[in-house]
Amino acid sequence: ATVNLHAVTSWVGIARLFAIALSCIAFSLVASTWDFGGPYGTWCMFTWCFCFAMTLLVVLLELLELYPKLPLSWDDFTSAFSMLATLMVFTTSVVFPSTFISSPCSGSKCARQAVATTVSCLCFLAYAIEVGLTRAKPGDISSFLSTVPGLLKVFEAYVACLIFSLLDTFSSEAGLQWCVAVYSICFIVTLLIIIFTIGRCLTYIPCPLEKMLVVYNALALVMYITATILWPLYSFRGRSRPENCGRNCWWNKHLGVTFLTIFNLIAYLVDLVYSTKMVFI
Repeated sequence: ATVNLHAVTSWVGIARLFAIALSCIAFSLVASTWDFGGPYGTWCMFTWCFCFAMTLLVVLLELLELYPKLPLSWDDFTSAFSMLATLMVFTTSVVFPSTFISSPCSGSKCARQAVATTVSCLCFLAYAIEVGLTRAKPGDISSFLSTVPGLLKVFEAYVACLIFSLLDTFSSEAGLQWCVAVYSICFIVTLLIIIFTIGRCLTYIPCPLEKMLVVYNALALVMYITATILWPLYSFRGRSRPENCGRNCWWNKHLGVTFLTIFNLIAYLVDLVYSTKMVFI
């Protein structure tokens, strides 16, 4: 192995070093409070630890120039991971303070939680800067997942995961079952596109990839339009918000699914526009 100092002296490398340090500080501060129980606390700690470990691994592989030996598209992998880390840390930076920081805030424990939240927000900025630095320039399609459609694929899959986390209970009505089918089908296809791209398996597809993506995005957009209409219609029809609606209230979760469905609808619309532009313009 040879040492490539450019991996840590370039702007991308510096952003990654900041992300490593900030994620380490965040989970260390929260771990010192011993207050991170429950699913939300577990998610926050997993996010910081996962991003810290993966970013450190990426930096070491590039520093020692070992990544060419891996059987994957390295640029696609790093682009997908940086986008995923950006979304995960952003979610954590919102979930952690809203769940664990109480008002009024006082004492050393609350101070460490507040500092951890601030550090997590800075970590999100570091990953967002990395995404901006590694994003493919106009006309450069050597790395699909670094293009806008590729980054949107990661966003769409992540939002679908958030939707699944809120689908703890839903009735057996056909409209809601169709919505769950939409979320599942689009998530599976999008995830396969990401995996095949990273694994360099797209060349084995017997049809033109660019045109296939345009067709898939159009179908996914139509399916999400139906889900955007049917989910709130069947979820809230004849059912008002309960008086004592806490953190785990079904009404709040169904409202969250509604907004996340709209977010993915917009993502697939933008994805379709960019994919069409890449193919035909």
